[in-house]
Amino acid sequence: MYKPLEITKDIFYVGVNDRTKHLFENLWPLPHGVSYNSYLIRDEKTTLIDTVDICYSDLFFHKIQSVLGDKPIDYLIVNHMEPDHSGSIGLLVARYPGIQIVGNKRTVEMLRGFYGITANVVLIQDMEELSLGRHTLQFYMTPMVHWPETMMTYVPEKRTLFSADAFGTFGSLDGGVMDRQLNPERYRDEMIRYYANIVGKFGSPVQTALKKLTGTEMELLCSTHGPVWTQKENITEVIGLYDRLSRYEADKGLVIAYGSMYGNTEQLAEIIACEAAENGIMNIVMHNLSKSHESDILRDVFKYKGLIIGSPTYNNKLFPGVESLVAALQNRNLKNRFFGCFGSFTWADASARELIAFAEESDFEFITEPVIMKQGMLKEVVEKARGMARCMAHKLVSGEEVVPNNKVNCH
Repeated sequence: MYKPLEITKDIFYVGVNDRTKHLFENLWPLPHGVSYNSYLIRDEKTTLIDTVDICYSDLFFHKIQSVLGDKPIDYLIVNHMEPDHSGSIGLLVARYPGIQIVGNKRTVEMLRGFYGITANVVLIQDMEELSLGRHTLQFYMTPMVHWPETMMTYVPEKRTLFSADAFGTFGSLDGGVMDRQLNPERYRDEMIRYYANIVGKFGSPVQTALKKLTGTEMELLCSTHGPVWTQKENITEVIGLYDRLSRYEADKGLVIAYGSMYGNTEQLAEIIACEAAENGIMNIVMHNLSKSHESDILRDVFKYKGLIIGSPTYNNKLFPGVESLVAALQNRNLKNRFFGCFGSFTWADASARELIAFAEESDFEFITEPVIMKQGMLKEVVEKARGMARCMAHKLVSGEEVVPNNKVNCH
């Protein structure tokens, strides 16, 4: 039924697509679906790299059989234990009772905790090797990218890296699986959104993993989500993107995220955006927090170096959507951003106080004092909003570096 998909000699793709699930991790929208990637190495010892979500196990096993027929699988390599990649392990063991499961110490703990599996488990260490015959597997421990047990598996004979969730992206594989079969550009923003939402908190462990991979030749980069990267320029771009994101570097551009109950705070956001555009900022993204999903806002905040947040006071706190965004940014340890804020209130101002506290706790450069609107849009409020926009434009256009927790008056 299924034609075996050989991505390079003796290495096959046996992953599946999920175009049904609405929310990844029951949190993040999947407008273009997602793939769960698994790979099969045919050798003297047949080896499977990760499994797939249990919902797609029937299709998964059909694909394995299209490659192996009735032959057994000798090893399962578990690079990552999250259930969208380990969910079919129990069924796999039932079908292939002689299979040996290869993982590190944390993996072994999770195999027992999730699935009660303790038999036929092979414990491996960092940089240990396993021979399959014609192929050798080298294991790189990459903890907290983005779970503590995460590791990567490298096949030096094929210059192929199986990287678990690292270098992954949202988006199903619609026909083509390898980058040369599809348009890679459609996955760029989804890769940034994936990183910002799933991996964003773990910049330091990502940097550690990238250093460990330094000097590793790659002709195939095989993540557990998204395309198989085979072209040198794409592999370089994907790794470079993760490097930049994990160092919290960003492009010149501005995100304006705001909450607004009756439109007054939104008017301030519009004034700031227009003035910023007039002063040379071409990449401006505006998010109404009552409509935009947090997933998309996080993507854009990771993309662009300028961030301005606005909120009315609500029950003596931030507007709920703004409060949620601030918590999400704090959770991801975001740094190296130029930051401004604005707020509105009728009888008691709390929004500016809360946003200032957020900025001071973060490694941001606070570009100027907050713009505060009491009740109405007075002329001096408009001028301060425009001044904030000009200050942000100057910072971004001039190419200045962020000075964390520095207050600068640009008026």
